Amino acid sequence: MFSHLLPEFLVERRSDRCIKCRVCERQCPNGVHHYDTELDLMFSDESPCVGCQRCVVFCPTHALSVYPHPTTYRPNASWTREKLQDLKKQAETGGVILTGSGNDKPYRIYWDHLVLNASQVTNPSIDPLREPMELRTYLGRKPDTLEVEVCGDKVSITSRLSPNVPVETPILFSAMSYGAISYQAFVSLAMAAKEFGTLFNTGEGGLPREMREKFGQNAIVQCASGRFGVDPEYLNSAAVVEIKIGQGAKPGIGGHLPGEKVAANIALTRMIPEGTDALSPAPQHDIYSIEDLSMLIYALKEATNYEKPVSVKIAAVHNVAAIASGIVRAGADIVAIDGLRGGTGAAPKAIRDNVGIPIELALAAVDRRLREEGIRHKCSIIAASGIRCSADVVKAIALGADAVYIGSAALVAMGCTLCQKCYTGKCAWGICTQDPYLTRRLNPEIASQRLVNLLRGWSHEIKEMLGGMGINAIESLRGNREHLRGVGLESWELDVLGVKGAGE
Repeated sequence: MFSHLLPEFLVERRSDRCIKCRVCERQCPNGVHHYDTELDLMFSDESPCVGCQRCVVFCPTHALSVYPHPTTYRPNASWTREKLQDLKKQAETGGVILTGSGNDKPYRIYWDHLVLNASQVTNPSIDPLREPMELRTYLGRKPDTLEVEVCGDKVSITSRLSPNVPVETPILFSAMSYGAISYQAFVSLAMAAKEFGTLFNTGEGGLPREMREKFGQNAIVQCASGRFGVDPEYLNSAAVVEIKIGQGAKPGIGGHLPGEKVAANIALTRMIPEGTDALSPAPQHDIYSIEDLSMLIYALKEATNYEKPVSVKIAAVHNVAAIASGIVRAGADIVAIDGLRGGTGAAPKAIRDNVGIPIELALAAVDRRLREEGIRHKCSIIAASGIRCSADVVKAIALGADAVYIGSAALVAMGCTLCQKCYTGKCAWGICTQDPYLTRRLNPEIASQRLVNLLRGWSHEIKEMLGGMGINAIESLRGNREHLRGVGLESWELDVLGVKGAGE
């Protein structure tokens, strides 16, 4: 069938700069560039181009430019170019349109409509270069009261404490499974988490046995609906165990890792036959109520000798506050909330772009509900979805989060350009692929250092913002909405966020 689809990107080559070194040909996994030996010329077929910019970055003479294709259809506010292209694609394939990365639709990004406070006269600011600034965060359930016993110069805590995990910065690496991303990318996240003193999340693909001893204490391991890779050693090697109920990019549906991606080492880690599809059911088939969830939470606590906090990850949906309340009452120590802009390796486009609510609104609603019920101290909250910079982190904590997950930001730090073609397995940057020719492009030593640099830079900026507000500990900012003001928001949005308008 002849395709009616227009190319997504235009590839331009400056012949006066091109030296026909064929670097672009070797770097592109989609066959865009090719060399004609008879004509001694380089040619480009732009139809398969995904706009990953790999060829542009590595061209030694900067001869290439790749940008959105200017050809379009007759302008129509309802029938946009994207809607027309998607419809034509389904008419040609009869399948579900897949996509990767997070929601790219122009829903309001509330981070950009919230501004932070700063000290001026009565509450002096703090210089983080000269005075101590505490970013360490403890994740887990806190006691109702803290009882201490004083004996001479010694003070000891007599209250029974639930397990808490310390992180040196309130930034964690989000769930990205081995199989969805390459082993090199997976190890890079683990190495960076260990070096900086934070946590990475294994996702639902298990934790390779050779990584458990070295990186286990910096790992959050998932127990998802497919139960891939779950065994007692896996659970006990980790710092935190997370039950995955939902994901921001695809709330209410399961996951699918195609069999062609399930190589021998991935099959071993996931404990499934090599070459078979890894299908995660939409629901966890042993959870149909809060009581069922409570049974799984305590089964995991029992399996880990009550030494690990248990987290429950949910997607941000319409009644998220009530759901989070039930999760805390069911015994969870941590609630992770993944919002509308959460990333993914593969999801139906219709789901990714239309299901769920923004994390900012969900986070504020959950924090308020738990405070009103007097159970906010019984859990930590981790916010995920579209965290792009240190200011987003600070605003999330002011809205009620204890920490944040970063996924897309971490991938971008390693080289990702958000081309949204993760599901094809042809990632030119060696991140979302299992092709050995492509995965070797990602050096874990270099990638992990880039991640550490990102965490260090963001942490420095967080300290600067805290100091400007006259706060010397991240704990003092959590849920403190007085340090936030809204700009350009409707009254109902301000009410849900629990913040005042700028000038109030």
